[in-house]
Amino acid sequence: MRFTGFGEDAVEFYDGLAADNSKAYWTDRRAVYEEHVRAPMRALLDDLEAEFGSGKIFRPYRDLRFAKDKTPYKDHCGATAGPFYVQVGPDGLMAAGGYYAMASDQVARFRTAVADDRRGEDLVKRLDALRADGIEIAGETLRTRPRGVDPEHPRIDLLRHKGLYGRRGWEPDDALHEPGARDRVIAAWRAVTPLVEWLGDHVGPSEQPRR
Repeated sequence: MRFTGFGEDAVEFYDGLAADNSKAYWTDRRAVYEEHVRAPMRALLDDLEAEFGSGKIFRPYRDLRFAKDKTPYKDHCGATAGPFYVQVGPDGLMAAGGYYAMASDQVARFRTAVADDRRGEDLVKRLDALRADGIEIAGETLRTRPRGVDPEHPRIDLLRHKGLYGRRGWEPDDALHEPGARDRVIAAWRAVTPLVEWLGDHVGPSEQPRR
């Protein structure tokens, strides 16, 4: 199946879920989710596999074990292809790339690289180029500087990051339901590739055992 766009009812499905996030609504509208959201997302990932690797769609159910919000279903459909991410929901389409949340060993390697003048300035230049290209830079940060770091360090803002990624979003429009949505994702993923490559070279995957 080739990607031809997300279904015409994709946004309406999530608008309805926002109003009634219940098992009854989900059960009644499950076929809409499968046809207008999940199947197109699977087709999109398959189309992009040759360039970006195999993709995985996240489960639509929220993890409620430690959540104060007990609504059972996610308000969007998200998927990954390695360090690249795409989601569709009531706000439209979003594509991103980078490290959303780094484990402690990754944070340590990240800070070491950022603190180094050559590698740190290389990252700054890449992020500046992304911003100039319309990519938003995001990621969780500490409220204060990391322990032991000079408060006057020229890259203190970067050193506070515990996650770092670039993203671009598009509000719901006709293109969401057309093959052109694929082109938007491809363009965004290619744009953030310099950041993804820097993180891969200087941070890499976590070496901590999975729980």
